[in-house]
Amino acid sequence: MVGFTRPPCDAGVIRGTPAFPAALSQKRKRLTLAATILGSSMALIDGSVVNIALPTIQQALHADAASTQWIVNAYLLLLGALVLVGGSAADLYGRRRIFLVGIAVFTPASIACGLAPDITALVVSRAVQGFGAALLTPASLAMLGATFDEHERSHAIGVWAGVGALTSAAGPVLGGWLVDQVSWRAIFLLNVPLAIAAAGLAIFFALESRDDKAKRLDWNGAVAVAIGLAAITWGLGAIPASGFHDKTVLGTLGVGAAFLLSFVAIEARSHERAMMPLSLYHSRNFSGTNVLTLLLYFALGGALYYLPFGLIRLGGYSATQAGAALLPFALIMGFGASFAGTLSDRFGPRLSLTAGPLIAACGLVLLAFADFGGSYWPGVFPAICVLAVGMTITVPPLTSTVMASVGEARAGIASGVNNAVARVAGLFAVAALGAVLFASFSHHLAGLPAGARQRSVECGTGRTGRRHRGRNRRVRPRVAHGDAGDRALRRAWRRCRLAVGSAGRLGTDALRHLQHIALCCNCKDAYHLWFGGTDASVCECAIRTRRG
Repeated sequence: MVGFTRPPCDAGVIRGTPAFPAALSQKRKRLTLAATILGSSMALIDGSVVNIALPTIQQALHADAASTQWIVNAYLLLLGALVLVGGSAADLYGRRRIFLVGIAVFTPASIACGLAPDITALVVSRAVQGFGAALLTPASLAMLGATFDEHERSHAIGVWAGVGALTSAAGPVLGGWLVDQVSWRAIFLLNVPLAIAAAGLAIFFALESRDDKAKRLDWNGAVAVAIGLAAITWGLGAIPASGFHDKTVLGTLGVGAAFLLSFVAIEARSHERAMMPLSLYHSRNFSGTNVLTLLLYFALGGALYYLPFGLIRLGGYSATQAGAALLPFALIMGFGASFAGTLSDRFGPRLSLTAGPLIAACGLVLLAFADFGGSYWPGVFPAICVLAVGMTITVPPLTSTVMASVGEARAGIASGVNNAVARVAGLFAVAALGAVLFASFSHHLAGLPAGARQRSVECGTGRTGRRHRGRNRRVRPRVAHGDAGDRALRRAWRRCRLAVGSAGRLGTDALRHLQHIALCCNCKDAYHLWFGGTDASVCECAIRTRRG
């Protein structure tokens, strides 16, 4: 999923699905609702908990920064590229059938993630999970919409959204506790009992439904967009290791752009049979809201990916504490949506769609300047709350505007496209901001003198400072300042923080972190040392310094 919240138009997909023509018993409806809640909660919990566990997974599997990004990107890549095909398959072959197929793919992949012996096996298993989620998620929404008629649908969506809010709030805390007290592997195995319960309820109580007017699957478009997204994501992720001007990186980015252009050409030729009909973009409101979704969820996805790293690596938080630190975001998003929807209905969506992103931007700026090493309440808490308020104000009118922009008959496909845009935005955020962080490192480190002296306070593990306030808190050591190298690092820290917002906050604090390791000129390995969480022996400069 997109971090710690649902994509904006899930409710639109539900409302855009025609209901059963025949009446169903209340028992069958309630148990079908329970099945869809459990099914969608699997993907929601998985998306939020993995971010909290990433620093621990990274250290346990000895992964570098690029490989760690692929733990998230492999999942988002398959989910974002194939979710529209999954929705079409549910309409064509049956919503309950595709729902069960999605569970059958997602659950073994979750077990494989929990048992993964190395980073490669974990990334491959995460990709299979993403494919399962691309079938499971849209089928669960359509199955819910088909079960309840227009009179009961609002209540059902309210129950579904309320449980989703509780899941979003509890997931990171529960996941963090499992990481600290059991193992990071337990967060993936947690999906197994949920899958068994969801499948059982769907088999015995959910009725099969399909759309008699469903179009055939657009596999050409799906393959083209998947390859294009994969190539661009890989190219951006390879920049820290190979540099911006590497021929392989540039070639891969070019191939990705070519496949995305071919996707647009395929969709244009397919007309209304396309999985993303380009005629939808004839509406200015639809085009504008999708651009807003792309930018807003890019910022949100990047912030929520890097924030746990900052809390755990810089602030010394445990995984449980990092999950609890994000609790206000989930609670405000979950339980403020109704009030935000009322405001949008009263004053119109334009005001909310303008004020909401501006407030969210203020939250990101506050997050950029928050001191993760200080107290949580005056530092991180206000920034998270402001970001959550901005997102809460934005999402309800975004959903209604997308649905109203194309008419009732196409509201379902329009909502699905908007959800796919939100997921792709999160994918690009993780990959692109990694490249931005590397650029910041390279630019500022290149200005250091070749004879920069060793400033090692603690060298060898990438962990800094003595612990206090329990085993999971640390104090960053004091370092003498005043020479040219220290001043350059502090200037780079402030400049990078202003440049890339909340994600850049981690990049610039990583520059400060370089004061605690053996440092020489033009050391690109410093990027991997901090974000990779690996042993300092990987840094050739540190090796040379220790040898004298």
